[in-house]
Amino acid sequence: LIAGKWPMLILAALAETPMRNGALMRRIGGISQKMLTQTLRELERNGLIVREDHGSVPPHVEYRLSPLGRTLAGALVELDRWAERNFPVLDAARDRFNARERRR
Repeated sequence: LIAGKWPMLILAALAETPMRNGALMRRIGGISQKMLTQTLRELERNGLIVREDHGSVPPHVEYRLSPLGRTLAGALVELDRWAERNFPVLDAARDRFNARERRR
């Protein structure tokens, strides 16, 4: 559910503030409208985000993290910090592995 690129970026964006569809599209460069819609629906279906339709004309729909989504966003921040702290170690391990593979 969250391992893909788009769910992670959407959750990170919504962790900062609720957003409308257009704001999410601008914030998450490269995502198509179709993929944004599909991902938002899947996150809503699983209780991670809340879709709020203000019932106005023109339509005003806003997305925000649910309480469950907020707990996940916190965990993702920790995961991101771990990756940043350990990137040099991971990079060195990859280099050692690649060097061994080239010698085979």
